[in-house]
Amino acid sequence: MIINTGGRTDTVQYYTQWLLRRFEEGYVLVRNPLFPNKVNRYELTPDKVDCVVFCSKNYKPILSRLHEITGRFNTYFHYTITAYGKDIEPGVPDIEESMETLIKLSGLVGKQRIAWRYDPVLLTKEYTIGRHLETFERMAGKLAPHIDHCIFSFVEMYKKLEANMPELVLLSVQDMDVLARGLGFTAKKYGISIQTCGTNGDFTRYGIKASGCMTLDILGRANGIVFRDRKHKGMRQGCHCIESRDIGAYDTCMNGCKYCYANKTPQKAFDNFKFHDPESPLLLGTVGAEDTIVQGVQKAFRTKTGVN
Repeated sequence: MIINTGGRTDTVQYYTQWLLRRFEEGYVLVRNPLFPNKVNRYELTPDKVDCVVFCSKNYKPILSRLHEITGRFNTYFHYTITAYGKDIEPGVPDIEESMETLIKLSGLVGKQRIAWRYDPVLLTKEYTIGRHLETFERMAGKLAPHIDHCIFSFVEMYKKLEANMPELVLLSVQDMDVLARGLGFTAKKYGISIQTCGTNGDFTRYGIKASGCMTLDILGRANGIVFRDRKHKGMRQGCHCIESRDIGAYDTCMNGCKYCYANKTPQKAFDNFKFHDPESPLLLGTVGAEDTIVQGVQKAFRTKTGVN
């Protein structure tokens, strides 16, 4: 079973103590987003969890205690650092601070366990194609020695995003081609393996792989372990990732990113934070009399030996 700690919210940045406590106590409870009174229990023990995948925009709060998890589990880390400032990502540290934190993280866990996410790529009058390519090159030059590979994707135009970001400039096919060509060129220049994530379109001509961001191959190579050869469906169209169980909750990330799909509104996350108890097995609130707790399915992906 693959545990995902950051698909629905930035647990690393805003729920650090809760996250560490869940692994310390060895289990977590997760409400079903569609049926809130149905609560799944997952065991957070090395015999039940094949790999713990993190995704955050700020690992600084957890660095000093990260060994409590990495010392017991196979792990992989997605670190999102983009070209955007506080106008689009108000709760995210600036680029320079983020890069320094990534370098420290790499020193702790090894570059083979870190993917730098440069996504979503979107355009406004401020964030032009030229600005993206210039910023990406500056970041690539500094991060190349400290990462396993880079992942990017183009923004998906869903209705909520159109309302939250009226300043968005629609990405044309030509825009995407120019961006992909530039990102691919820079990645090659600095020796960075680069791939897309959930983005329709073939950019292999620019040295860009079409792959999932969370595949058994990536996780296995990073940790020196062998997984069974399993067929699987991605999480959505264009996705090649292995199935995982997310232990977070929607409407809880306080980064306030304008392109966020996981919050109905930025304020909703701050309102929900009032219901967070670091000692509760649930990210928000506690188990009530109307709740039904069921043991979640935890499929083993590793081979019997599990090692190379």
